[in-house]
Amino acid sequence: MASGLLALFDDIALLMDDMATMSQVATKKTAGILGDDLAVAAEQASGSSASRELAVLWAIFKGSVINKVIILPLAFLLSAFAPFLIIPILLFGGLYLAFEGMEKIYDFFFHKKQNKNTSEKDHDTTNNEKTKENTKKDEEERLLEEKNLIRSAIRTDFILSIEIIVLVLSTVSESTFMVQIGVVTFVSLLATVGIYGLVAMLVRIDDLGLRLVNKTKDTKAILHKLGKFLIAALPQIIRALGAIGTIAMLLVAGGIFVHNIHAIHELATSIPQLPFILAELLVGSIVGILAVIPVQLYKALFS
Repeated sequence: MASGLLALFDDIALLMDDMATMSQVATKKTAGILGDDLAVAAEQASGSSASRELAVLWAIFKGSVINKVIILPLAFLLSAFAPFLIIPILLFGGLYLAFEGMEKIYDFFFHKKQNKNTSEKDHDTTNNEKTKENTKKDEEERLLEEKNLIRSAIRTDFILSIEIIVLVLSTVSESTFMVQIGVVTFVSLLATVGIYGLVAMLVRIDDLGLRLVNKTKDTKAILHKLGKFLIAALPQIIRALGAIGTIAMLLVAGGIFVHNIHAIHELATSIPQLPFILAELLVGSIVGILAVIPVQLYKALFS
């Protein structure tokens, strides 16, 4: 009896050790998508009014949990009964990530002037006009905008969640089914709790800065300067996360194609002077360009 229990505990310990090892590997492989997920979540949460940021974030977090509850059982069924579909789904997800990353770059360069003009118009509007517009906006309109923001964020989270889970599954495909369940569930929890916890802290940085500014009226005081810095830093952090997320999407997309299509892998490794990470970024960029061109042509012809 005692030897049986010891053997059971030993099996459990080995299982936990395998899960821990594979979780570390899977987390490294999904770091790019997790970074993109963080950037997208921070950008969308900061799009609501300051008083509603945490409420909106909480609603998106609950939607993200529901997404995982839907996707995880389907992913486990896929792994058990149709593992041959994992690579095609992964490649399709890589195509989507490459398209989204390159579309952001396209918008930055080709729609920059339009965005600048819109921004200048907003600055030309007087404070009185802004106040009138704000008073005209009733509660129903604000709630509708908030609901649309939440729906959009949950939809984006759903797509990214599929990609994260399928990528983790492909990483642990050679492991036992129990290890697959443990690793995929752990990374999913990390992606949800970790990301939205970080976003919750990020979007309140300016509030902390405002408190420091109000607490210390002396403009030369260190706390006052720190408060001013935190208030000014939040938009820059959001922009930096957006840029990092865009590069991460292209890297992850390129990595998916390099690791799963033999011809592309051979081509990427045929240049010895080219670092592998740059090869992945190059492949992701090329795939993104090839995906963006027909979409932009369609928009130009039929919009």
